[in-house]
Amino acid sequence: MGVLMSKKQQVEKVQKCNAVVSAFQAGLKDRAIAKQAEEEAEKSEAKPSGSPDEKNTEEAEKEETDNNAGPSTSQQASAPARDECKVNQEAWSRLRDGKGVEPEDLDKTHQLTPPAYVRPKREADDDQPVDIELEKKEQPPSDEMCDVCEVWTADDLYPCRICTRVFHDGCLRELGYLRAEALQEMRDTAHTVTGWSCYYCDNLNLLLTEEEMYSLMETFKQCKIIPESCLVSDELLQYRHFASKQQFDKDLTDEQEEEVLAQFAALDPDKKGHIEWPDFLYFESLAVLRKLRTENSLVRLLTAKERDTARSVFKGLEKDGVITRAECRQAQQSWFHKLNKDSQSCNVSISHVGPICESSPASSGSEQSKTDESRPVTWADFLRESAIYILAARPNSSAMHVRLPL
Repeated sequence: MGVLMSKKQQVEKVQKCNAVVSAFQAGLKDRAIAKQAEEEAEKSEAKPSGSPDEKNTEEAEKEETDNNAGPSTSQQASAPARDECKVNQEAWSRLRDGKGVEPEDLDKTHQLTPPAYVRPKREADDDQPVDIELEKKEQPPSDEMCDVCEVWTADDLYPCRICTRVFHDGCLRELGYLRAEALQEMRDTAHTVTGWSCYYCDNLNLLLTEEEMYSLMETFKQCKIIPESCLVSDELLQYRHFASKQQFDKDLTDEQEEEVLAQFAALDPDKKGHIEWPDFLYFESLAVLRKLRTENSLVRLLTAKERDTARSVFKGLEKDGVITRAECRQAQQSWFHKLNKDSQSCNVSISHVGPICESSPASSGSEQSKTDESRPVTWADFLRESAIYILAARPNSSAMHVRLPL
């Protein structure tokens, strides 16, 4: 009777074979070196003491060797710089290829091969309206087999709340995508109402096309932003000043600097004094999407699970097929409730995002704002306007990656 092997077992078998071959080759090499050393030792013992001329020649060769020691020392001194450059190049490569950060505390020799990722391409009809029916529930079922090893083990699989993929926690650990604390968070939340986003859906940067990613990387390089590094507030301000110079040929105003600091606070909810690299990258990726994509294009990025959740939210508020503008903002805020489990009010969850804009309805008591509050919003309008907020709520991070409507 034949034995079926999973993808994981096949990979492990190949890795073991490679390890055996490498060990065998290393053994042969060590044996050859030892044999050569014995032969040289025998020759030196059999050789009579050299003449004075030979001694002088040996001394000259020794002096030449000593003189050459200087350059080799400088080369050793430059080794850390080369290593740092190599690390940075690898970081840029991972950023370009969408592979994310590889944890340093994992043994790479025992990791599975990360899956290849191809960045999306925009279609010709990308900006055209999308007909998504309100009454038609999609309810996509989760996959039956682990996305990594393609093996079914029932209750041991953890589903993604955004897509239909499911995973073994062991497979994710061996891929090297999740650290120990992130794995524990997945185990705690994947089967709850809060849910968990897999490494595909959690990384909003993967939604960018090759062209959009190239543009973002060029901006990072010009601003001397090093991938996978943390940013303090001064670095974020410097980055924003440069971007303003590039786009508008002017520096940020005092009000805009306050806005940047408010963004920094939103991206640093734990008050660590710095922004983690994934949160900064997510924020910048969302900024690119808001700048270069239309609302219809953003709707096309939503998964069936996200559209179903949007239906439930809209139908819970609608009367005669429409909701008010105030209810629309309330619904958009509801996407971020998972990030503030201890909050009892939407106002608490958005209090740290930044100052209220002077033109926002919440800061004005005029008749115009009251009229806007009661303006009807259809299902199609609601989905288009909410798409960016739905995408911004994908990451597992507690940071706020987009300004909420007030």
